[in-house]
Amino acid sequence: MNIETTRFGPITIDRNKILTMEKGIPGFPDERRYVLLPHHENSPFYWLQSIDNAELAFVVVSPFSFCSDYSFEIPEQVREELKIDTPEQIDVLVLVTISADRENSITANLLGPLVINMEKQIGCQLVLDPGRYPLQYPLSINSKKQKKRETEHTSVCRNLRDYKALQI
Repeated sequence: MNIETTRFGPITIDRNKILTMEKGIPGFPDERRYVLLPHHENSPFYWLQSIDNAELAFVVVSPFSFCSDYSFEIPEQVREELKIDTPEQIDVLVLVTISADRENSITANLLGPLVINMEKQIGCQLVLDPGRYPLQYPLSINSKKQKKRETEHTSVCRNLRDYKALQI
């Protein structure tokens, strides 16, 4: 399938890789079909590109690449909606914001993770307890602390089965 994008130009995608967000993403309720595109080889970042809106693409990343203790429960209703039977079916991504008004200000939205059943290619955005996780978690790409985290997490662990804290 061919799609138009403003960031990547025309691209060909596999129809089987289209992710459906039945309820959309807050702020974009009518945009429901997306595809994940790698940012660069060996990068933990991806682009969540809308299939139907060439201008709409979000930078996303696995929260486990920088926050290994990130955990939450997926409500029963969401597990049913996403047809989740096992943790192996799930990937969790968070939206990344790159601020144009502050140099090197990159944050991740830990408050609203995207939960995706990768087998069924369906997902949704959850809204967690704001007392537990921030809307803007700073990602200091160039800091010594971040480089230490990157060394400790040499491979991005995108699948929740590696994180026993998440109860399914």
